[in-house]
Amino acid sequence: MRIYDRKAGQYAEEDQFQQGMLQFLYGNPLGRFLLWAIVARPWVSKIGAWRMNQKSSVKRIAPFIEQYHIDLSACEKQKFDSFNDFFTRKRWNSTDAAEDELVACADSRLSVYPIEMDTRLKIKQSTYTIADILESESLAEKYGGGLCLVFRLAVEDYHRYVFCDSGRLGESRFIPGMLHTVRSISDSYNVYTRNAREWTVLHTDHFGDVIQIEVGALMVGKIRNHRAAEQFSRLEEKGYFEYGGSTVVLLFEKDRVQLDEDILRITEGGTEVRVRLGEKIGSCIG
Repeated sequence: MRIYDRKAGQYAEEDQFQQGMLQFLYGNPLGRFLLWAIVARPWVSKIGAWRMNQKSSVKRIAPFIEQYHIDLSACEKQKFDSFNDFFTRKRWNSTDAAEDELVACADSRLSVYPIEMDTRLKIKQSTYTIADILESESLAEKYGGGLCLVFRLAVEDYHRYVFCDSGRLGESRFIPGMLHTVRSISDSYNVYTRNAREWTVLHTDHFGDVIQIEVGALMVGKIRNHRAAEQFSRLEEKGYFEYGGSTVVLLFEKDRVQLDEDILRITEGGTEVRVRLGEKIGSCIG
């Protein structure tokens, strides 16, 4: 998979985690049967999560760090009790962005999609509607003409996510569902409408009403959102994903945010842009 690494200023080919298993599950008739009958069921992810919480899983940490060149220097601790303890590690985050600038809410691969007036948008070659994702027609209508930002977290990414601006919490809803990988191999399964997800309306200080949606993925049985106070600040941790790859989606109303030119240009060509939590990606309008 080809991505653009913004920090390095170059394109790179990215290996996909457990690509062989995913090819079997999504590309083979037997694999597709197992996917629907067993693998995509939430209890399977729970078993996977249980295994990663055992002390015996510690042996997986060192090879994983070596394979993905993970730097632990900014983390609160360097020794872990299980692989999931390592996977959900906390670190200190910062930003150089001005108060009215938009920052990335997670280490991720970013894609940007305009939300047309009929509230339909394209994500990874499949057609979705905002109403499908939110399961709310009335709420979806507010975002016609706005922007949809998709932050895909790869398995090696830091799996905690933050608020992109200061503000106060609004309505929130958890929608249970089957858990599928968020990567391109599962395009035909409309993972953003089938997967478990949780959305929250954020009444932000600079970007209006932003909806943040956390989407579970294959082998991610838990979206762990903190039950914070009504007020929140930029870079305050909103929550984290347990083991696996996951996605955060941000919805912006029309004429609320201007994304940086390079991000718009590169994502319009269908290439994801690698961004880091706290990195400036846009500015408020007005």
